[in-house]
Amino acid sequence: MLTDTQISELRSHFPILQEKTYLYNCSQGALSDAVEGGMREYAESWRTSSDPWAEWVGLYEALRVEFARFINAEPDEVAIVTSASAGINPIANALCFDQRNKVVMSEYEFPTMGHIWLAQRPRGADVQFLDGVDNTVGAEAYERAIDDRTRIVPLTQVSFVNGFRSDVAAVTRVAHAHGALVFLDGYQDCGTRPMDVRALDLDFFVTGALKYLLGPPGLAFLYVRRELVESLAPTMTSWFSQRDIFAFDTKHLDLAPAARRFETGTPAIPNIYLARPALDLLARIGMANVATQIEMLARTFHQGARALGIESKTPSSSVGPLIVLRSSDAPALVARLAARGIVVSARRDGVRFAFHVYNNLDDVQTALRALEDNLDLLVRK
Repeated sequence: MLTDTQISELRSHFPILQEKTYLYNCSQGALSDAVEGGMREYAESWRTSSDPWAEWVGLYEALRVEFARFINAEPDEVAIVTSASAGINPIANALCFDQRNKVVMSEYEFPTMGHIWLAQRPRGADVQFLDGVDNTVGAEAYERAIDDRTRIVPLTQVSFVNGFRSDVAAVTRVAHAHGALVFLDGYQDCGTRPMDVRALDLDFFVTGALKYLLGPPGLAFLYVRRELVESLAPTMTSWFSQRDIFAFDTKHLDLAPAARRFETGTPAIPNIYLARPALDLLARIGMANVATQIEMLARTFHQGARALGIESKTPSSSVGPLIVLRSSDAPALVARLAARGIVVSARRDGVRFAFHVYNNLDDVQTALRALEDNLDLLVRK
């Protein structure tokens, strides 16, 4: 567990925290001086290197190794892509929907996940959505829906709309018992606690750099379980998907035997320079420390909101990072909080408060005082 002194020192590396209460992490992590240093390092490499692409591809491969370590995978199981969409699409594109054509997911998935699988309907996919009850979709709902016709189960780790945390292990056991695959979307969680794709027995995992991984937009990661990689041949491909990216053989398609086969196009090199110091920062803090700090803040905030009688869309058992409070006018409440220097976001009828390791109890109390002053825009029990 981090001490107050350690949190204070950490906060000094995020300039925005000196002037704002930053609870916007579910949309974009705060910018650190380490990431700013990555921007300068990229500019310097471009300005001075005699062979920048040799240098850049080396860093690109180093990032693959570092992220694989971060989620307990092997580097050849990781593809570096530009977005979660760019990670999900080649997998959906490579799957067949014959006798096994069901796609089972909850209504709390991010639209990207729903849209991509709905787009497979002309190819035979039978997409079925599970309705939520009290802002949750329990493992028993998946157990009723998944059968021997199920091809894949897309699953959100933490829902963007209400902070609901899925029982990933239980859903995965049910899916695998029926021979179905599991595709976990960890965008709203990765970077807030230790992540182990092997312990969770995942087939696919996708996340991006811009939220809790504290990096830039335009960079994401796809994990594909090693045993599945070569069984999937995407028709969305590029030169970086090939076994030898510098073969320049226009007439020969030779997909890489690793997860790199799911990449498309030249990587965004500036984002590589920005993501690496962010990952290194989290690793140095220690993901167990990150998780402990976030859980303490989220529980304290949730308790304070309940004491004010505010209705929460997030289950009371939540350990964070995202707490969503119901509002009668969410955009108006976001604007009022912004006027007080509190940065949050709105989705539908919820205002989202998203905590990270650099937040502290002062941030919690600042947010609660502001809510108490704006109860007219909140739905109360």
